[in-house]
Amino acid sequence: MTRKAPRDDVGDERLEIHPPKDWAGGVPAVGHALGTAYRQMGAGRTALTLLRVNQKHGFDCPGCAWPEGDHRSPAEFCENGAKAVAEEATVRRITPEFFAAHPVSELAGRSDYWLGQQGRLTEPMHKPAGADHYEPVSWERAFTIIARELKALAGADEAVFYTSGRTSNEAAFAYQLLVRRFGTNNLPDCSNMCHESSGSALTETLGIGKGTVLLDDLYRADLIFVVGQNPGTNHPRMLTALEKAKRNGARIVAVNPLPEAGLLRFKNPQRASGVAGGGTTLSDRFLQIRLGGDCALFQALSLLLLEAEDAAPGTVIDRGFIEEHTHGFDEWAAHVRALDWAEVLEATGLTRAEIEETARDVLAARSVVVCWAMGLTQHKKSVPTIREIVDFLLLRGNVGRPGAGVCPVRGHSNVQGDRTMGIYEKPPAAFLDALRDEFGFDPPRRHGLDTVDAIRAMRDGAAKVFFAMGGNFVAATPDTAATEAAMRRCRLTVQVSTKLNRSHAVCGEEALILPTLGRTERDVQRGGDQFVTVEDSMGMVHASRGRLRPASDALLSEVAIVSRLAREVFGDDDPHVPWADFEADYDTIRERIARVVPGFADYNEKARRPGGFTLPNAPRDERRFPTATGRANFTVNPLEVLRVPPGRLLLQTIRSHDQYNTTIYGLDDRYRGVRNGRRVVFVHADDLAERGLADGDLVDLVSEWPDGERVAEGFRTVAYPTARGCCAAYFPETNVLVPLDSVAETSNTPTSKSVIVSLRPA
Repeated sequence: MTRKAPRDDVGDERLEIHPPKDWAGGVPAVGHALGTAYRQMGAGRTALTLLRVNQKHGFDCPGCAWPEGDHRSPAEFCENGAKAVAEEATVRRITPEFFAAHPVSELAGRSDYWLGQQGRLTEPMHKPAGADHYEPVSWERAFTIIARELKALAGADEAVFYTSGRTSNEAAFAYQLLVRRFGTNNLPDCSNMCHESSGSALTETLGIGKGTVLLDDLYRADLIFVVGQNPGTNHPRMLTALEKAKRNGARIVAVNPLPEAGLLRFKNPQRASGVAGGGTTLSDRFLQIRLGGDCALFQALSLLLLEAEDAAPGTVIDRGFIEEHTHGFDEWAAHVRALDWAEVLEATGLTRAEIEETARDVLAARSVVVCWAMGLTQHKKSVPTIREIVDFLLLRGNVGRPGAGVCPVRGHSNVQGDRTMGIYEKPPAAFLDALRDEFGFDPPRRHGLDTVDAIRAMRDGAAKVFFAMGGNFVAATPDTAATEAAMRRCRLTVQVSTKLNRSHAVCGEEALILPTLGRTERDVQRGGDQFVTVEDSMGMVHASRGRLRPASDALLSEVAIVSRLAREVFGDDDPHVPWADFEADYDTIRERIARVVPGFADYNEKARRPGGFTLPNAPRDERRFPTATGRANFTVNPLEVLRVPPGRLLLQTIRSHDQYNTTIYGLDDRYRGVRNGRRVVFVHADDLAERGLADGDLVDLVSEWPDGERVAEGFRTVAYPTARGCCAAYFPETNVLVPLDSVAETSNTPTSKSVIVSLRPA
């Protein structure tokens, strides 16, 4: 299977490679943010929107889920947040004339960047079966088509209902209610492809699939690990928090195969030292780890802590905490004591001295936080790795006290809130019981399909209708050829979207595009002005209020789309759910959430508090661990070294700096020195030389699997200081290299961070 470059991708003749940066932020970040915003929105609209981003009476940034503090600056946004806002609040518009001029077959050959730059969708569009063009359709007709296809299915499980992380709490709750009222738990979401491994590991070990820290814990930590994460691009506001932690005395250890500018030095543009000075050096230690070696690193650190306790009993590990609050310590400790140092060094690519020096950092720290992102969650052994991080923290009681804990840093702005609201294919019985008691119908109990299994079902003809509440499913998922074929086999695909993306061009026999309001826009319903709520990475829930006039008078909110579709499917007199009331006044949805979802009592009152409220977190708040044992669980995780055949490299897929998830803002990766292109592969110069290649050569990336090769064509090699034996390239261009069957144990997350590839001269 081969993935060719879209014909409008920028060619090699314009691609420029410059030395990578050793710092992030500063005046250039401000300039790029404002420049992008001006080009998309104009001067007045830029000022109107950016000054409301992440403010207590403004709207939540549609980018990442990093939390806001109590004290906020007038410019509470980062460079990529400004780009995300500009993409949504753009003055560019897609009208029916656009679709008349561009057939679906042409759009399918366009790049993700080109598609995203066309502007906001303005009217519902329908592609009839057998047609190659979308054409305008009324909302009433659109809902009739969807209801017709849903009712024609042999069973509810023949429909798949996907959700993006930008969906609000209110829309997500109404959406899952519609789906379960219809009779299925087929609710795959973007979590399945990013932090599902975190949720799986943390639920087993701590009893809750979320982090256990708040912003204040970062500020109070003595030592912070940032593992498998590039906050300078993916969560830039995190750099401000790390800078504050440094000012308070914290040490920071960065663990990553690539040196990332944001973790080297940060020039905070809101501080004089970030504008005129040299900024703040963030990382005290950089461990340039081999891909997939994180489990070995944390096992080795734990072994060194156990040995330090042996040498000075009662001074290193927290025996009181272990005895009172944990389970499985003796079995785990025996396993770690048998660790083979030769395997640790092979797995990590580090020296023993580097690991021992890091252990001394740990011994000197009273409180430790470990942060991570997708660099940890998208490997075959992701769940064991995260379990091992929990083991490491439990050993010294670094969970459930100030300045310590686990900190998985989520991507999309409400991906964690969507799961809290019930967007989950394996819902707990207690949640379903609460739905039953509140709404008077018995929700389905059988588990549904996650993202990977949904693709398989569509591929095999077992799922015939695909409905997406936001997102860009085709570009976000692995095994591009298989995913595209699966989507095209559906009888009907429906995309609720703000902008054009690849999933509109790779669609079912019949297809609908339903344009919706964005975060920046005013939402007026029959009950007056509405607001929605979101949950950030640290379990804080707060309101979001758009103020811009909608891009089109024809747009509906996500809540309105769900409510009107439900009325079409179940009738206006549904005895179980007052859909019309939900659409008219979102307070009615929050009243129901308050009675169904734990932690949301008095939701309407708390949501109106400036800054919102914090959800309860038993491990953090009470040192209570609602696991199967009733305690925090030490787990035994066998160390397996990922060995690569001769001549191959380990590939990780990454984002560029001009990108957020599948949204491509531009063609530059400023911090890594790439301009005007995306089809590049970062490889250590010595690894290139060993393969007879040089910087600037054109290669195809080839992954080998039992069912054959997968090829991503036409990548320029970039000699780069990555870990030896490893390489990196951007997604979604490299998604084709990851087959559906290559997934993480337990979580079923695609293994996009550890793909064995060869570089074949093009």
